[in-house]
Amino acid sequence: MTTAEPKQTTRSQTDVVISGIKAMIISGELTAGSRLPVEKDLSATLNVSRGSLREGVRALATLGILETRQGDGTYVTALNPASLLGSLGLLADLTPDAGTSDLLAVRRVLESEAAALAARRLTPAALEEMTELLNSTEARIADASAEDLEAIIEADSAFHRMIAQASGNEPLTALIDSLMTRTFRARLWRAITEGGAVRSAHDEHVAILTELRTGDPDRARLRMAVHLLGVEEFMHEHSTDSAT
Repeated sequence: MTTAEPKQTTRSQTDVVISGIKAMIISGELTAGSRLPVEKDLSATLNVSRGSLREGVRALATLGILETRQGDGTYVTALNPASLLGSLGLLADLTPDAGTSDLLAVRRVLESEAAALAARRLTPAALEEMTELLNSTEARIADASAEDLEAIIEADSAFHRMIAQASGNEPLTALIDSLMTRTFRARLWRAITEGGAVRSAHDEHVAILTELRTGDPDRARLRMAVHLLGVEEFMHEHSTDSAT
């Protein structure tokens, strides 16, 4: 009895283009801002058709790795984390509702570490900006109406984004930012359906800022983790309710 051999998967020419250009960037043959060789030469180097080369270039442009300038050729982008990780935001947005709790758990891990880093690196200017934001949010909550709710959640997101930026870690900031849109919807839903959620979240923000001000990374990490766990628990409870 003969055993069937596993089928060999053949890489498409587009995959060859993507892998080839990626290898050129990793090796340093192409660097940030470099112009790609002309189409004829690059397709010969990669041993692919010009049509496949164009498809691969389009795919890499979608990922923020390449950019095509009309009449000037194709260039490697600045390769900054925000551009390279931006596609994760689309992935988060397309994740089914059942996966929202998982995304919130990822957010908690990332933002807790960002808070710890920010406690060590927070500048006086950033501290002042956060303080002003929370003061304006306090005034808005005191005179809140249904129309103000979305603006309050926007301010909530801005506070979290400031902390991420204060961490000084660009990839971490980009990852956190990529989850903002999806988690915004979860927080807005909580604010609408759970009485006192807006006030509670704001008070927790004030507590987080206090720890950032004292420069204690462990306490800042803990405050942020507890704060975000509240949204996770809310989503878990409501997903359980809807399933019963």
